[in-house]
Amino acid sequence: MPLVSVTRLRIRALRFLPAFAVHAVRTARQVRSAPGFRGGAVLNDRDWTFWTLTAWDGAESMRTYMGSGAHRAAMPRLSHWCDEASTVHWNADDLPGWAEADKRMRDEGRASRVRHPSLRHETLSYRPPRLSGSAPLAPTRPPAGM
Repeated sequence: MPLVSVTRLRIRALRFLPAFAVHAVRTARQVRSAPGFRGGAVLNDRDWTFWTLTAWDGAESMRTYMGSGAHRAAMPRLSHWCDEASTVHWNADDLPGWAEADKRMRDEGRASRVRHPSLRHETLSYRPPRLSGSAPLAPTRPPAGM
């Protein structure tokens, strides 16, 4: 069964946005051609908050992507750039919408390690996301079975 992954990152200061944007473009390019990537979306929320929603053939495909290339280069920087970061994964046949991603994040998500956490970081008590800033992420080759 396909794996769905959601991440939420809040950049803690304006000075980190340019470097984050460069890494975001690179990782988006990488994910589109990653083996096992089925599709997804990105969401530019308010207050320098960014979401990703991706579907994978399975956990191994996602881990291979995370541990290589642009994504691997960006990961160590996020703990310094972000004051809120969280993730959630579950199995699903179809890519959910943002409302479901938000619900899963609040109910089942976990906070990631950041060096300068906000007061809301551990409890995932953030505002509901603005759903109008979404853009699709499509694989460069057709996914198998989705």
